[in-house]
Amino acid sequence: MNEKALKTLEFYKMIQKLTDYAYTPAGKEMCRNLLPMTDIKAIERAQQETSDAEMRIIAKGSLSFSGVRDIRPAVKRLEVGSSLQISELLQIASLLGVAARAKNYGRREDRENPDCLEDFFASLEPLTPLRQAIDHCILSEEEISDDASPGLRHVRRSIRSANDKIHSQLNAIVVSSRTYLQDGVITMRDGRYCIPVRQEYKSQVPGLVHDYSSSGSTAFIEPMAVVKLNNELRELEIQERKEIEAVLADLSNQAAEYSSSLEQNFHTLTMLDFIFAKAMLSRSYKGTAPIFNTERQIHIKEGRHPLLPAKSVVPIHVWLGSEFDLLVVTGPNTGGKTVSLKTIGLFTLMGQAGLHIPAAAGSRLGVFQEIFSDIGDEQSIEQSLSTFSAHMTNIVRILKQADENSLVLFDELGAGTDPTEGAALAAAILSRLHRRGIRTVATTHYSELKIYALSTEGVENACCEFDVETLRPTYRLLIGVPGKSNAFAISQKLGLPAEIIEEAKESIGKQEEAFEDVISDLDAQRRILEQEKQEAGRLRAEAEKLQKELSGKQERFNEQKDRVLREAREEARNILQQAKDSADKTIRTLHKRGIQVDKDLEAQRSGLREQISGLEQGLSRKPQKSKKPNDAKDFKIGDAVHVLSLNLNGTVSTLPNAKGELFVQMGILRSQVHLSDLELLPDDGSSADGKKHYTGAGSIKMSKSSAIRPELNLIGKTVDEALPELDKYLDDAYLAHLPQVRIIHGRGTGALKRAVQNFLRTYKHVAKYRPGEFDEGGYGVTVVEFKE
Repeated sequence: MNEKALKTLEFYKMIQKLTDYAYTPAGKEMCRNLLPMTDIKAIERAQQETSDAEMRIIAKGSLSFSGVRDIRPAVKRLEVGSSLQISELLQIASLLGVAARAKNYGRREDRENPDCLEDFFASLEPLTPLRQAIDHCILSEEEISDDASPGLRHVRRSIRSANDKIHSQLNAIVVSSRTYLQDGVITMRDGRYCIPVRQEYKSQVPGLVHDYSSSGSTAFIEPMAVVKLNNELRELEIQERKEIEAVLADLSNQAAEYSSSLEQNFHTLTMLDFIFAKAMLSRSYKGTAPIFNTERQIHIKEGRHPLLPAKSVVPIHVWLGSEFDLLVVTGPNTGGKTVSLKTIGLFTLMGQAGLHIPAAAGSRLGVFQEIFSDIGDEQSIEQSLSTFSAHMTNIVRILKQADENSLVLFDELGAGTDPTEGAALAAAILSRLHRRGIRTVATTHYSELKIYALSTEGVENACCEFDVETLRPTYRLLIGVPGKSNAFAISQKLGLPAEIIEEAKESIGKQEEAFEDVISDLDAQRRILEQEKQEAGRLRAEAEKLQKELSGKQERFNEQKDRVLREAREEARNILQQAKDSADKTIRTLHKRGIQVDKDLEAQRSGLREQISGLEQGLSRKPQKSKKPNDAKDFKIGDAVHVLSLNLNGTVSTLPNAKGELFVQMGILRSQVHLSDLELLPDDGSSADGKKHYTGAGSIKMSKSSAIRPELNLIGKTVDEALPELDKYLDDAYLAHLPQVRIIHGRGTGALKRAVQNFLRTYKHVAKYRPGEFDEGGYGVTVVEFKE
């Protein structure tokens, strides 16, 4: 890309904003060196990296690169066999710490769908043993740990011992020679311990004089008693330095083994810092990844210039390259024409550099080999060029260099000279570019260019909307509508006398005036259509809202109606049940007394039973929703199903055959059933009609108004879970006048069986119970018979 376009379209300002989000110096350098690319695969790869980094930030937060140091000079020294200094080894340890942190950050739960950053995180090698060795040996830039090596530990122990001996000797001398001393302190000169002796008494303290005070009144003497100890201390210090050098050399040798890995870690972390900086920049202006194409088509949806305040910028909707390849934008000054022009150019540069653009999702950008722009005041005093001359010089260069793979942007094309000649030149330049198929956007005030756009195929008008009532631009870009100068309307609003305006109108040609009137009429009609469209949208939204509310009310009404009917049937069933229970009791009493019951009374009791049965069926029945035919692909082994003909739940044992038949396990019963007789159950065990069904191994929670099954499956339940269900089930079965039921408890440890039988002994309505026969389930079943 040419340097002029990058500066004119303010690409470098975006690069500076990007650089601010990078943390490492090397990452910032990558940001500063970022330029638009022209290979669509490289562009899409860079865009995907930015998108994946943004998704990781949303999911896990930002990745910190604090601690990344430039270790490339240290690695070069390792490659030539040099030993590293303490600071260099600490930089390596710091880098490896960041690598370990980034490696952990890079782990994702969804390993089946890796993103394009997986390879970066996978290539990181934290080299934990090396980092731990450096941290163990080096405490800070000024201190090596005593435990760095046995030799260093021994030397430092000897140094401490020598220091103690020297201090003991000097303390004794200070006490015994207190009158000769200037101060009773121990000091050091040239790395050797001394005592301050008064000048007049220095002959009284035998030893080596190392220094005098500035006044000459004090001599710093190393007593002869500690000279040997001081010599030993100096030798130990030299030995300590050798041990430290050995430790550093050993750590350097360990690091040298991983020199390539260390450099790879640095480059990977730098690249990640750069990628995450792009993601953070995208989040700052709510950017999206554009879709690129090689047809040089541009379609920007709700585009916002990223350098303008987010609260005040007006989004634009612009397209180019599909229906037309040349766009002529007209409108008043400060109306947003130049901003729209720069937005198109800057978005193209940003997108081809791998940056997201602040636009709606689905925006499309073409890949251009070059972008040329002629924007702003090009006047040059040094070159003695006028504004027009400077612009024309730039335009000549563009016409020579631009081709069909270029995007050309002109601001106020043909301005700065005679309007008639300028308009003719502008039309000729645009016509030349249009014939060559070069994507071009130009802003202008010339009416001749509006007519050119209206009369030329593949050229389209656009304008920046202006509100004459408020005398302010709305900054909306309208494609397909030529702009109007609005000079007369603005002047009239500002108070210019009407006679002057009329005189001005008479001075322009009738054709020009008619053209402006047509534009005004079109603009007025467009505004009316937009208002009607908005009103239609509002009415449609209100209608949809009302429809939803009405549907909700209808559903609530139906639910309330069903509930009232069910409550009425429940109440009627209870009344009839009480009457039947009373009749049953009376008939039992009469039977016990040997009194023959009248056939009419028996018939009435049977009628009550039939009425109760009918009510129970009505209570258990709910409105059936239309159910789509079952598909064999919907059924898998282990699916929970409801067998409609048997009113039983079970589990699919086999896949459907060619006839649509499969086997279903229902407790101890295994049966072949057709798909049409099955209903898939949701996870909660309820069928599509909303009615709760229960499998043989499931939880039984049946109301007294539901049809009672002749068996209860307690397998898999604890005693505490099973007994309450058994109690409720026996009550329901007795009230339903079942003569006997089966309790399935399985064999197992026998605990559940014993608990069931102990409970049956205490249940008042049980006449007797026994183990099941072979065909009833054997010892895994207890058969219960009720009292009459």
